[in-house]
Amino acid sequence: MNRTALCLVAASLLLSPLAALPAATPPKPNIVYILADDLGYGDVQCFNPERGKIKTPNMDRLAGQGMSFIDMHGGASVCTPTRYGILTGRYCWRSRLQSSVMGPGDDTPLIARNRLTVPGLMRKHGYQTAAIGKWHLGFTAESATDGKETVETGKKGKQGVKGGLAAGTKITDGPITRGFDYFLGFPEARRISLFIENDRVIESVQPKQMLPRLTQRASQYVSERGADRKPFFLYLALNSPHTPIVPTAEWQGKSGLGSYGDYVMETDWAVGEVLKALDAAGVADNTLVIFTSDNGCSPEADVEALEQQGHFPSWELRGYKSDIWDGGHRIPFIARWPGRIKAGSRSRQLACLTDLMATCAELVGEKLPDNAGEDSVSILPALLGADKAPLREAVVHHSINGRFAIRQDRWKLELCPGSGGWGKPGDPAATRQGAPSIQLYDMAADLGEAKNLRLEQKEVVAKLEKLLEKYVADGRSTPGAAQKNDVKVNIWKGSGKPAEDAGQ
Repeated sequence: MNRTALCLVAASLLLSPLAALPAATPPKPNIVYILADDLGYGDVQCFNPERGKIKTPNMDRLAGQGMSFIDMHGGASVCTPTRYGILTGRYCWRSRLQSSVMGPGDDTPLIARNRLTVPGLMRKHGYQTAAIGKWHLGFTAESATDGKETVETGKKGKQGVKGGLAAGTKITDGPITRGFDYFLGFPEARRISLFIENDRVIESVQPKQMLPRLTQRASQYVSERGADRKPFFLYLALNSPHTPIVPTAEWQGKSGLGSYGDYVMETDWAVGEVLKALDAAGVADNTLVIFTSDNGCSPEADVEALEQQGHFPSWELRGYKSDIWDGGHRIPFIARWPGRIKAGSRSRQLACLTDLMATCAELVGEKLPDNAGEDSVSILPALLGADKAPLREAVVHHSINGRFAIRQDRWKLELCPGSGGWGKPGDPAATRQGAPSIQLYDMAADLGEAKNLRLEQKEVVAKLEKLLEKYVADGRSTPGAAQKNDVKVNIWKGSGKPAEDAGQ
């Protein structure tokens, strides 16, 4: 074959159809996870069109462009345990925190150093990872603050809850040691003025300034990642509409429902600003945006006054933040991924915020080790419209007082006589009123959890109790090798099963 013929053959090979070449790997999706604080299921207009009076146009638009989950639950009905579950894929009651939340005096990190976190997983796959906002999972700091002016009080004194931490104090075991490349935010609501960047206390921030500052930095972060085109995972944990309820002047009076309604509207604005930043950076089409809340609306929002004005933060659900009833832990959840998630769709899958870990693992094609994400189930099939059956066997709920409940399909078993939290009647009052020690509700027929069916459905009670005991004993609620809980776990929150229910 002469030189001309060889050149023609070579050219024909180079110009052959692209189908003959390996398919290009699709770009990794960015993930923006926006977590509101104490936003009730019924506070988002599109989740509560008939009994909701607060305008949330940005959240509603996000839902119109993506998928709404109508049966999504926080891992608990209060802050710290839900956040632990989001970032680890593990129920928090497996840790040392068996009730309530972490306080200013309990700063030992709740997430163990050797535990895989969602940002740690994503970083292994080339993602830039950032946490902006509320942490509330504990950190340690250097103790040399005696005699220094603290950013929380402006007074000189010793480090502590009252004295605060001085500007420049080093954070020795915080978010950037748990998988995040970058952190900007505050410890928790009682120390909302303490502003930290990466591993240093940098300044004092007025509570009213916090939401705008977090929103501005999150938008800037999106712009930075859009410029360098690196895949990123952004965990944006807003401080609102949690107390202190402090809408800025621009939003005061906008809702006509008082400060809480105004603050929810400002929270909606913050969501809109992040969405604008994604558009401006040119990355919106390849970004999975998730918007949700950690637990139900707090009674501190003055829910009685809101309801008198026709706004029901818990929709048709019973209870509020802290409670074992669904108003305590069922929360709005919206996911948007243009071209992958069907616009305006809804999912009825029973799901939990612990499911982020397994979902991210499936997104990046990694099989989780047995000692990670023990209570996490991927909801990716639901997001992509490929789910044909329930994805979860059951979900375990936990109240502020450490009371347990388990939900499977339509049935919800609660191992306490009352709310398990702040709602009325609380457990002591319910007991005095002669209420039984357990509650069983048919959530398909009784969203308000009004009719206790424990006596009519004894087989269901026994089945769910046995399943909960198995989840505790196995150290996990998903398939895999058994794991150990960090502490002994008693589902009855006492010496044992109440005598009246023994043998049922």
